[in-house]
Amino acid sequence: MKRISLRKTALVSLIAGAATLLTGTVVADSEVKARYRANHVQHQHETSVEHITSTAQLMGVGAGNVAPTEIWRRLEHGEKVECLNCIPVVSKLLYADNQKTREIAAWWLRRRILGVFGPGQVYEQTRKTAVDMSASETQRAHAVEALGEFLHHSGVGPVAQAALDDPSPRVRRSAVWALNRLNTEGPNGELGQALSDSDVDVRLEALRGAIRVNVFTSVGSVVSRISDDSPLVRKRAAEVLGAMRAKDAVVGLVALTTPEAEPDANVRAAAVWALGQIADPSAKDAVYAALKDPHPFVRDAAKIATRRI
Repeated sequence: MKRISLRKTALVSLIAGAATLLTGTVVADSEVKARYRANHVQHQHETSVEHITSTAQLMGVGAGNVAPTEIWRRLEHGEKVECLNCIPVVSKLLYADNQKTREIAAWWLRRRILGVFGPGQVYEQTRKTAVDMSASETQRAHAVEALGEFLHHSGVGPVAQAALDDPSPRVRRSAVWALNRLNTEGPNGELGQALSDSDVDVRLEALRGAIRVNVFTSVGSVVSRISDDSPLVRKRAAEVLGAMRAKDAVVGLVALTTPEAEPDANVRAAAVWALGQIADPSAKDAVYAALKDPHPFVRDAAKIATRRI
């Protein structure tokens, strides 16, 4: 029994000694790190994060001599700085010429707890500008884009209105983009309605949004685009229908697979690819016939499609 007690005593002493040594090492390491940090802070450059996020630096982002990259850096590093006086300055950047500057300005503003979303404040002003016909085309376009970047549900209404009613194709395209950014087809399916817009760019933007928003119910409007006057729209419509696995589009897509019906090889290739994605047996003959298409793009698409159909 005495030997066992001696062994236990020795073991406890050994463990205690090791713990003391280890603790001493940890304390020493902590002291070294603390001294390093203190020295580092003492010699920080004036462009360090701590200086960039200052109120004075944020207040200066609207100065005409500040480069866009410097504006982005200040706003990004000032993410958590609450500065009510900075909000009017940053809000002007929503209408800057540089697209990324506008995007980052909206990002910074939407993260404010106060001063942005209240009555009469920046967000409400932006909503009004989006549908204000007395504002310039550029201002309206930038306003609807800002509403998309704010990611707030109350922006859906004015954005959807602009997507259909604004006389400017540029504004309508921006509004359709904003619907996509807000992840909605609009309260009355405005994204689907935009597929029939008179402007090609608006229709293309609407097709892009059709497969990006979580809920899209106007598949029939996409099907109608495979007979669009623009080959770019026909091609994109075929790709969207393939991504949607839209079986209702098979007949129309089959009609696009022959040179006689569709002179644009890119459109034919897209149609064949889409049929392969949908994998409806009724399209098998058309896909195999495309293996003999005069254009290599179409033949390549057909080779891939035959593996799925």
